[in-house]
Amino acid sequence: MNPDPEFPTVRFPNPEEGKSALNDAIETANRSGTTIILANDPDADRLAVAEKSKSGDWKVFNGNELGALLGWWIIYIHNNSKCPIELKNCYMIASTVSSKILETMASRDGFTFIETLTGFKWMGNKAHDLVNLSNGIKILFAFEEAIGFMVSPAVLDKDGITAGIRLAELAAHLHNEGLTLADQLTKIYEMYGYHVSENSYYICRDPDIIEQIFTRLRKFDDEASDEFTYPKSILDGKYKITGVRDLTTGFDSTQPNNTAILPVSKSSQMITFYFENGLTITLRTSGTEPKIKYYSELRAPREERDWRKVEETLHEMVQGIVNEFIQPVKYGLDPKSD
Repeated sequence: MNPDPEFPTVRFPNPEEGKSALNDAIETANRSGTTIILANDPDADRLAVAEKSKSGDWKVFNGNELGALLGWWIIYIHNNSKCPIELKNCYMIASTVSSKILETMASRDGFTFIETLTGFKWMGNKAHDLVNLSNGIKILFAFEEAIGFMVSPAVLDKDGITAGIRLAELAAHLHNEGLTLADQLTKIYEMYGYHVSENSYYICRDPDIIEQIFTRLRKFDDEASDEFTYPKSILDGKYKITGVRDLTTGFDSTQPNNTAILPVSKSSQMITFYFENGLTITLRTSGTEPKIKYYSELRAPREERDWRKVEETLHEMVQGIVNEFIQPVKYGLDPKSD
């Protein structure tokens, strides 16, 4: 092997880009009869995972799905270990734009879930603060949807190497049980309810347009009002909004006194909408790229088994939010390139 810093075999050397970054790995796996691929990015702080199905197709798991799998596995390991710290004194952490599957697990299994701002700067520091708070506390796991995972309290940052080891352990355990990663993910959803996400972005190179989009959302009902008048529904009232959190202004209708708990930054745009049917969607700007990003998740009740219907509802809602809130056609925004 001759290492090449130009990474000529991929268009972009980041497994977060999805299947296109794994083409050579998939070809190699097909030739060798391998059914699981673990891939790190160049600095090995992210982990991508792909699995070959019985039909021969490859599934590339997204970060939220891997968060569910690793979260379940780490709980399993803890419960079957001799660790003196009870699960009720354990913590799991996820960024605010990531799946809330860990929150759902926490409500059933009894550990504590904490949400932070995006990035392991926030999650790592929160973990550090908690560990220093008491010797009787254990940080089990933290993750972000951008395939970043913290699986060991020894490294309070995203680490693709230790995450890969834990994932390999899980895959081996499931193989001995006659199960695949996809099988276990289905079992997790059956146990905790289906959690499905749809994330993407639009390119916007004009800061004034970005400002217009987010200002309009804050004055949606009355541009002249001194009060915030965020949207109350989408698609002509079909889906109602029950809460709004704006981490640019500090407004949060889900908290006492309408005051946000998470840190506020006036230098970036970030608004989260909570819907009556369990959808949460966050619209935010990127700190490094000219993008308006959206992160959505629809959490179905455990008894809901028509998962295709859940996916269709999510897609319908996301398209409604994009068209009514971001208005890409009006502003000439470019969608993410597939």
